[in-house]
Amino acid sequence: MNAPTPHATPLRRIAVAVTASASALTLTACGALGGGSDSSASSVKGDDLTVGLLLPDTTTARFEKFDHPIIAKEVAALTNGKGKVVYANAEASAATQSRQFQDMVARKVDVILVDALDAKAVAPDVQKAKDAGIPVIAYDRLAQGPVAAYVSHDNELVGQVQARAIVKALGPKAASSKVVMMNGDPADPNTALLKKGALGELQGQVDVVRQFDTDKWSPAVAGANMKKTIRSVGLGNIAAVYSANDGMAGAVIDALKEAGATQVPPVTGQDANLDAVQRVVSGAQYMTVYKSFLDEATDAAQLAVDKVKGKDIQFDALTRDTVDSPTTKKIPARLVPVVALTRDNIKQTVIADGVYTVQDICTPAYAADCAAIGLK
Repeated sequence: MNAPTPHATPLRRIAVAVTASASALTLTACGALGGGSDSSASSVKGDDLTVGLLLPDTTTARFEKFDHPIIAKEVAALTNGKGKVVYANAEASAATQSRQFQDMVARKVDVILVDALDAKAVAPDVQKAKDAGIPVIAYDRLAQGPVAAYVSHDNELVGQVQARAIVKALGPKAASSKVVMMNGDPADPNTALLKKGALGELQGQVDVVRQFDTDKWSPAVAGANMKKTIRSVGLGNIAAVYSANDGMAGAVIDALKEAGATQVPPVTGQDANLDAVQRVVSGAQYMTVYKSFLDEATDAAQLAVDKVKGKDIQFDALTRDTVDSPTTKKIPARLVPVVALTRDNIKQTVIADGVYTVQDICTPAYAADCAAIGLK
């Protein structure tokens, strides 16, 4: 897959430079959401919209806590409360997501926003939706098939930001340092981009001694691979761990501590989960990549509403980038900037954006660490 090349677009709510984001079968209506479309949309509609929202799992905290409610709230504002969202979570099952997708088509929603669990497997469902006159917007992960648009982040840049943090943390010792890589799910197209960005920064700078792809981004799998690596490489020989997201980072850190690490080596992450931010505060996790959920979800809602309403000018203004998938070229894209979150900029990122409060982060277990960095 060709890496997306974003234009420089500032975050709307934080001014931080990028350092170079129900049951399986039940669809529940909640909030109000407008939808986007491509030229397959059969007609232009007003505020009375029905949008299908398909998210991949519940183990990634952001999807249930942020993405879903933010999208619903934003579209309610854009449709004068007349739109409707039907929502389903695949619970980490590609087969379940396919059934949910087909149910959305059968219900004749106006547009489908899908965060594909398996980008390739979902392609036939995307085609079925298009054939039924229902446009599909790929959200967070680039689905294959004839998607109308893509809203996400520059995932190659995310990998670069993570890797640069490792090189910076290792300093003059980087060239002789052994680094382990815990990559994401190979079925997720973001994984290839993250890996490409990270390896572009790490190769020639450090010694990458082990790499693992992690099925379904499973923390349990990442933890098991970390334990295996500790036994083969030696705890004292592991200078840093590239973890592609926060869930795996937590498992990696637990494995290192269980093996006897009194000082955890630098470990990266992504998504700015609350427990990961707390680990950053305490020093257990070196950094995480904060991808503004607010900006990504808000933009997705806006694109969806604009396309269903036929507001092509507004849609085009938001999709100034293009990306290629293995099946579709020059997909209109909205790529939201990313930020490396460290102990130094928690106030300016997740707190300033209202993602968490100081009270959320600074629970009694982290009170002393928060005070040490002036977070109170």
